[in-house]
Amino acid sequence: MLKQTYQIPDLPPKGELESKAILKLASIAHRFLAELKGRAAAIPNQGILIDTLSLQEAKASSEIENIITTQDEMFQATLFPENPSSAAAKEVFLYRDALQKGLKDLRDKKGILSNNAIISMFQILKRTDGGFRRTSGTALKNDQTGDIVYVPPQNGNDIIMHMTALEEFMNDDDYSGLDLLVRMAIIHHQFESIHPFPDGNGRLGRIINVLYLTQHRLLDIPILYLSRYITQNKSQYYQLLQSVRDTGEWEPWILYMLDAVANTSAQTIDLVNGIRNLMAEYKDIIRSKHSKIYSQDLLNNLFKHPYTRIDYVVKEIGVSRQTAANYLDQLAEAELLVKFQSGRNVYFVNMPLMDLLRKGEVQSNAIENKIITN
Repeated sequence: MLKQTYQIPDLPPKGELESKAILKLASIAHRFLAELKGRAAAIPNQGILIDTLSLQEAKASSEIENIITTQDEMFQATLFPENPSSAAAKEVFLYRDALQKGLKDLRDKKGILSNNAIISMFQILKRTDGGFRRTSGTALKNDQTGDIVYVPPQNGNDIIMHMTALEEFMNDDDYSGLDLLVRMAIIHHQFESIHPFPDGNGRLGRIINVLYLTQHRLLDIPILYLSRYITQNKSQYYQLLQSVRDTGEWEPWILYMLDAVANTSAQTIDLVNGIRNLMAEYKDIIRSKHSKIYSQDLLNNLFKHPYTRIDYVVKEIGVSRQTAANYLDQLAEAELLVKFQSGRNVYFVNMPLMDLLRKGEVQSNAIENKIITN
């Protein structure tokens, strides 16, 4: 049996958890989160952001686990799910589906983020009916050397005990007076250290992050994709996770997570603003030059589905196939969409929206400077 190298701490863990540096950065992160929440509320249909940005989070989180797909592969797979263009795209959709299941459970349970919901997300993500680990042998290894760097709890009863304590810590507002973002950082570290499932713990932990922000109303909808920041700072992420286990010092890890929230919030604000401005531009053009086909539902369709097809317009707008095809062809002729054909399949791409999403994949120096100077 593997020897456990780190004792899972009680919650909240002992030690300095809210230093001056942590509280200062937490304040900045909260300001950016509040601004993001307000900007997102200005989008007329919240489903646009949930559908579009949840896929961006799914793609970025999967990349951390070396599951790589392109934007084109991912969105083509949304159009033709019976024949996705890559196995990685399938994994991305499982992540998105798990996130959406978690959000539904959170709303159905009136704001409770339960272990049962976490298990349900695991089952969707890994296409299994399993639950928490019951057998020993799990160990985390260095990708380069293959050396074991951390051994999580091995006993199934211990895992249940630690996850029960974590569930209470996540859901009881009176459990501690810690800042909510500091608690999120602790929750993420605790979950990854318990490592309760045979596989998928990294992705599930990142889903829990954004659901936690939604649960505590720091966001109305789960649109903050922290995984992009983690992908760009991957080695530091793993090094700091392990450093807490080795040294018991929490400050560097908490600062890392607060910086992730602040940077990603600023980046997502820019993206949401870009989407809102582009929607306004499309609305003006369609209303002025194609008034006979304009509707808010059609506009929403073009932004909810960066890659769209006739079937989507038929279903969401309630028109015939011939009318839907006519609408999309007119928009393509106006260069608001680009028309593609793949075999017998015809689809239409909102290229300016795709450009915004691709831009969101790159963390800009301007955003870094914005955080530093605030």
